[in-house]
Amino acid sequence: MNPADELLDIVDENDQVITQSPRGEAYAQGLRHRAVFIQTRNAHGQVFVHRRTPTKLVFPSLYDMFVGGVVGAGESYDDAALREAEEELGVSGLPHPTFLFKFLYDDGAGQTWWSAVYEVRCELPVSPQVEEVAWHDFLEDEEIEQRMAEWEWVPDGVAAYDRLKAHRKDRGERAG
Repeated sequence: MNPADELLDIVDENDQVITQSPRGEAYAQGLRHRAVFIQTRNAHGQVFVHRRTPTKLVFPSLYDMFVGGVVGAGESYDDAALREAEEELGVSGLPHPTFLFKFLYDDGAGQTWWSAVYEVRCELPVSPQVEEVAWHDFLEDEEIEQRMAEWEWVPDGVAAYDRLKAHRKDRGERAG
């Protein structure tokens, strides 16, 4: 199936489903939908970072410190998080990602989605989808911070990353 044809739940400002629409139409019309962001760490606590392929519908060729994607019509955030993480990492048998928080992403220019942020530890060898991932590596938190000013990152991922750092600080947690 063409990704643009994937059916999505369209939601209101309270994340309540109001209709459904194909992904391509949802993007073109700026319809609010749902997405998941999963920060993936390896056994050493390093974060999976990748550059998206140039063929992606949204934010092609940009770097991301999350795996994830849209939540399909009728799919739960939790189910989408596991599905997207396994698909993008190219693994099966991943532990279920842990939900951390949800926020409304809105770029002010017509791109808006409810964003559920998760974390998961992946101790399996990864084999990312070539259709989704042009480059990948596991990086230390300090290197990600350094690369923030050097690489062009997906804006919704940066929003989720900033909120994740604040979430951990508020809870007195360390990354990793």
